[in-house]
Amino acid sequence: MTTPPSRNPIKKLRISDIRGIAQLATQATAGVTRIAEDVHRSVWNTTGLPGGSNVSGENRGITGLVYKSVHDVALLVGKGVDAVLGWLQPLLESDDAKLGTPAREALLAALNGVMGDRLVASSNPFAIPMTLRYRCEALNWQALPSMPEATGKVLVLIHGLCMNDLQRHAQHVGHGVDHGEALELALGYTPVYLRYNSGLHTSQNGRELSGQLEQLVTHWPTPIEELTVVAHSMGGLLIRSACHYANREAFRWPDHLENIVFLGTPHHGAPLERAGNWVDVILGSTPYTAPFAKLGQLRSAGITDLRYGHVLDEDWRSRDRFRREPDNRQVVPLPEGVACHTVAATTAAKRSTLANHLVGDGLVPLHNALGQHNDGRRNLAFAKNSQWISYRTTHTELLSSPEVTRQIVQWLRA
Repeated sequence: MTTPPSRNPIKKLRISDIRGIAQLATQATAGVTRIAEDVHRSVWNTTGLPGGSNVSGENRGITGLVYKSVHDVALLVGKGVDAVLGWLQPLLESDDAKLGTPAREALLAALNGVMGDRLVASSNPFAIPMTLRYRCEALNWQALPSMPEATGKVLVLIHGLCMNDLQRHAQHVGHGVDHGEALELALGYTPVYLRYNSGLHTSQNGRELSGQLEQLVTHWPTPIEELTVVAHSMGGLLIRSACHYANREAFRWPDHLENIVFLGTPHHGAPLERAGNWVDVILGSTPYTAPFAKLGQLRSAGITDLRYGHVLDEDWRSRDRFRREPDNRQVVPLPEGVACHTVAATTAAKRSTLANHLVGDGLVPLHNALGQHNDGRRNLAFAKNSQWISYRTTHTELLSSPEVTRQIVQWLRA
């Protein structure tokens, strides 16, 4: 009699997973303790009674001692657990355990998108390093795998916020759709997929992507004739950032860059993040709700960069990213000498004033994905024949639309 496979997810956890969970639990305990202490202090201070908090804003007396003890014990236990698991990790992790399932990688991608900057700051093993991947394996520039089928036409595909490269293969009415595979079959491209921590600042990822592309053109097994990028959502901001920093560093890879196709890119920011910023302002407006503003401020730097579409360090450096401010980002035009195309989606059946400005694809308004802006300096100059609208399509369905694939092929074939 065959024993059915275990459905207990705990048995499939790696030691590094447990370390990551332990670190998150420790940080969550400390964070909740600080919020509770802030609420306590705010209520106490509004009563006008003496003996509340000291000059530094911390609770005094027995109350302060209790909060400090909970915070310190949580950190102490967390460090001890992490040290023990770190010692056991190389002893207990088998080769099979190191193979990531699509479900696990999707969960990690979402976690990184929401709080990836915090994961990096705390050296959490859940933090995703940036890699270029070929045939589902990360490319090691010092020891490239055998790549006899690699061509001189390289296609780099970049995912969006909270996603990863394994989600490139989507389903459309029961059939698989993969823009990379389709372009490989139709036009002879060799697809390479980027995986990155989408919770970091866009400019940080853009600079690192620029370095990765420089490594690619240096170590690719055959001379590169053409480099083309297809970028979904946030990925479009990354490649614009990468182009900027490549020119600043005088890298060689932009010399090979011929095409960029943007799919649903929020060129000028995402309305949902601007709404989230208003929540920060509202929660911070009273002493009773101000402590809870910290919950909203757990969202990553990558998400807050989407407020206006930041792509450079200067857009966020030396600023409070949760403060309500106007759009002061640097003007970054499309890269010169590159054929740039943009696909916008709308859930509407046809174009109208409402569809253009309000409907969009559920996340990005139509005019935004087309690069249009009321400020002429910020308006991205896509040629008319390089703009295409996919109707009755959501933001994520851009990855599973055969019509989008056909339009990309048409552009690149021309």
